[in-house]
Amino acid sequence: MKKIICTVTTDLVFDQRMRRICTSLSNAGYDVLLIGRKKKKSPELTAEKHKQHRIECWFEKGPLFYLEFNIRLFLYLITHKTDAVSSIDLDTILPGRLASIIKGFKQTYDAHEYFTEMEELADRKLVKTAWKIIEKITVPFINHGYTVSEGYADLFKSQYGVEYKIVRNATVLIDEIPDTPKENIILYQGAVNYGRGLISLIEAMHKVKGTLIICGDGDLFEIVKKKIDDEHLEKKVKLLGYIQPLELKRYTKAAKIGLTLFEAKGLSNKYSMANRFFDYMHAGMPQLAMNYPEYQAFNKKYEVAKLLDDLDAFTIASSLNHLLKDENHYQYIRNKALEARKEFNWQNEEARLISVYQELFA
Repeated sequence: MKKIICTVTTDLVFDQRMRRICTSLSNAGYDVLLIGRKKKKSPELTAEKHKQHRIECWFEKGPLFYLEFNIRLFLYLITHKTDAVSSIDLDTILPGRLASIIKGFKQTYDAHEYFTEMEELADRKLVKTAWKIIEKITVPFINHGYTVSEGYADLFKSQYGVEYKIVRNATVLIDEIPDTPKENIILYQGAVNYGRGLISLIEAMHKVKGTLIICGDGDLFEIVKKKIDDEHLEKKVKLLGYIQPLELKRYTKAAKIGLTLFEAKGLSNKYSMANRFFDYMHAGMPQLAMNYPEYQAFNKKYEVAKLLDDLDAFTIASSLNHLLKDENHYQYIRNKALEARKEFNWQNEEARLISVYQELFA
């Protein structure tokens, strides 16, 4: 049985994609260990088929966190046996690269983002340069990898000559067909960060007859909380913070419209394919998404979303009201979503994931 260590900087309890990936690899016969971080307020780990280990650091954010975590991760990798390490995103790739050279095990790169083009780095030239150097000394030497969109795969090929497979963040297909929700609940799930249109979204709720539920946390959390208070929208906008995956599914099932909103500040956002896009689709939930290349291409085949050209409050409000009031169009998009999930689901993506590791160990 081949052993694979997967490495992330996230809190494992809330990382649904990695739980899904590690479960699939375990079911395929691999001995899988998922390594992440432990914060002071981290909840207890849930029982999973794969093994889990969390690294506890003195620092919880900023450059010192990344430096400390990478050092601790490197020391772990060179003192434990494995056949391969799967480095998830650029923030864990360097320890995996160095340890694989020293210990002689294999390495894959799982790029959830095009890291050096993330919006958080757009205005931070020094930090972006540091990550770009790490990318240049690692990615070209990792021939086996996968990413979440055609756009990302094209960027990696043009920049570094590597051909990475596409494993989308699609949801597990279940037989149950969800009912159409009766209440006008609008759901945002994901990071509460800058560039997600959250301030405009809150302002838009003045003109929308419904309830907005925000599930997530991030750098903008306190500002969003204050904005809700300042706009006197406490009854129409609920800011819930991090939600456990099982509870989040209940909110998704109850919502009428989903939101996949973010600015195209950096190529990572422009060519992204968000997890929640598939979560909403599998729930048969029409959504607002951005008019960016990946969503454009998807919508041409299956119209599962109303695409926005900007994140202005008026644009968001009018688009939400259109979906809430035009029952025929709402049902048309809903039916397309239920049709699309038969093709875009984890059962199909899983086969591509397993093929990466079969080729790695061939």
